Amino acid sequence: MKKLFIILTLLLTFAVRVQCQQISYIEESKNWYYLYDEKGKKIGGISRSSVGELKGWGCDFFVTKCYSFYRIYDAKGKKLKSMNVSDVGEIVGVAGSTITSRKGDWIFTWGKDGKKISARSVNN
Repeated sequence: MKKLFIILTLLLTFAVRVQCQQISYIEESKNWYYLYDEKGKKIGGISRSSVGELKGWGCDFFVTKCYSFYRIYDAKGKKLKSMNVSDVGEIVGVAGSTITSRKGDWIFTWGKDGKKISARSVNN
C-alpha cells in the first residue's frame, strides 16, 4: 500500500510539471521561435510564418500579431485565443499572466485567456 501511494504521488507530481511548463525565454531565428524553460531546455518550436510577429511572453503563454489579430498561445504552441487588433489596441507589455495594451487614451489589462481584467484612463 505504501509503495502504491509513493508511485501515485510521483505520477501526479510529474503530470503537474508537464501541464505547467514555464516559458523562460523565446529565441527568435529567421524562420522559427524556440521556447525554453527555466532550466534552459528547449520545450518547443513554432514556425514564424504560421504565428506572425512575437509581441511578448508571460510565464506560460506567448502573444503574436498576425495580420489584424493578436493570438495567444500556450507553452506547447496551442492557440488559446485570437483577439482583433482594433478591439485591443497596441500591446505595450506582456508579463506574468497578463497582457497590457493601449488604445487611444485608455490602458487595458487582459488575462492570458483573452478576457479584459481592467481598464483605466492614461491620465490617472
